[in-house]
Amino acid sequence: MKFYFARMHCRPGIITGRPESGPLYRYPNDKPWKFLLCLFFAITMALAGTIIAADARADFLDGGELEASPGHDETGGVGNREELDWWLRGNNFQANHAKIGDVKVGFDKFKFRMEYDEYRWLTIGAGYRGSGVWAQNEQNNYRDRYSNDNARIYVNGQIHRFIKFEFNTECFWCNNTAKGDDPKILFTVLDAVGKFEYNRYFNVWGGRMLVPTERGELSGPYFQATHDPFKTPFFPSDFSTNFGAGGAGRYGRDDGGTFWGSFEPGFLPGTLSYAGGVFRGLSSKNDLGPNQGDDVKWAGRVTYNFLNPENNPGYYTSSTYYGTAGDILAVAFGFAYQKNGAGSLASRSDFLGLVTDVLFEKVLPENLGVFTVNGEYKHFYADYDSRAFADPDCFCIFDGQSWTVTGLYLFPTKIGIGQFQPYGRYTSVQPDNSSNREEVEGGVNYIIDGFNARISAYYQYGDLFTKGLNYAPDAFGEKVNVFKLSFQIQI
Repeated sequence: MKFYFARMHCRPGIITGRPESGPLYRYPNDKPWKFLLCLFFAITMALAGTIIAADARADFLDGGELEASPGHDETGGVGNREELDWWLRGNNFQANHAKIGDVKVGFDKFKFRMEYDEYRWLTIGAGYRGSGVWAQNEQNNYRDRYSNDNARIYVNGQIHRFIKFEFNTECFWCNNTAKGDDPKILFTVLDAVGKFEYNRYFNVWGGRMLVPTERGELSGPYFQATHDPFKTPFFPSDFSTNFGAGGAGRYGRDDGGTFWGSFEPGFLPGTLSYAGGVFRGLSSKNDLGPNQGDDVKWAGRVTYNFLNPENNPGYYTSSTYYGTAGDILAVAFGFAYQKNGAGSLASRSDFLGLVTDVLFEKVLPENLGVFTVNGEYKHFYADYDSRAFADPDCFCIFDGQSWTVTGLYLFPTKIGIGQFQPYGRYTSVQPDNSSNREEVEGGVNYIIDGFNARISAYYQYGDLFTKGLNYAPDAFGEKVNVFKLSFQIQI
């Protein structure tokens, strides 16, 4: 028998890929995972002890320092970086730059920056994510491997008061590589966006960009609360692995246009944010695939922030702010629809995906830390016949419902160079024409510099790992134990 691996997902920093077959994993009766779990966290605590020994003093966050973040360019949010000389040297562009003619050249938050004036500038950044994975196999052993999750280069700029652009890449040598990708190509285009940003109320982006649906997609891998967050089924632009005929996008991106903005309605305290657009969606070849009429995909998302607003670039999001944005309560609804967007030529159907997600973050009084909850519920409608799974041209996307919830607590005490953040998560995926699957996860993040430097150690148990993205009626996979040690860095 075969089972399907769940892919390592992602954004500005998203990873996707078709499921891959592999050996059957099964859950052993003697349960050696208890010993391995103890060993795993013993190693984690030993590493923490090493850090503590190197810097025995404990630093504390002052409650008054938990201020609203101005966006992803200030993503740290923990500790007092301004007291560190190394951070100031990379953080203060105006005080540390050289001039080449009329152009200023230097580093801004460790990103390379060129600046002609207030409205003409260019920045270059990068990010990398990796994981060590120990997964249980059918021999009751733990197969170990190293995963290159993401490697990205970011280019952002502005050429006019109202005109900006964004160009990002993703690695082809990471785990998002799909069958048919040219291994000689090291990087591929992730985002290529032209932006007309007039004011906070109405703006337009065009090009290859994230489809506005759920917080998970719009936070991507780099601005998530956990390292391995993508557990519920993907929307078409992330379920797919290519653009053009036979594909519906890649990494959560699609070709199209998005309008977005935010305002205060006045009848209720808070901020309303919106994003919507039209995209190419699933494309089909002649006499192959369900979308023979070139029907487009429509997508949109509405978010209401009842407490403090979220200040992010464009319609992007984050899944935590480490307390830097104050108290957050954001409730959102998103959708994506495409006529003939699912199934095969012989058994086609429309696709409708609905999602609601909630972010609650509370900065506890008297410097007692930060409590964060992320919740999400999805319901996808793709009513193609189950016989379509035997068709080679089937875009057999998920049909059914799913939900996930994550709770995190950030300790206020800095230990060594960072802060510990334990968390727990539960996920349930319930296809209409396939077997249910679920997963529980527990772990701890070590937050060194917010999203810019983070280490995570965590344990997962369930059958998401073995069943993955296979939603066929005969999908099979037993519950297994998986241990991961992950890290991410970006500038």
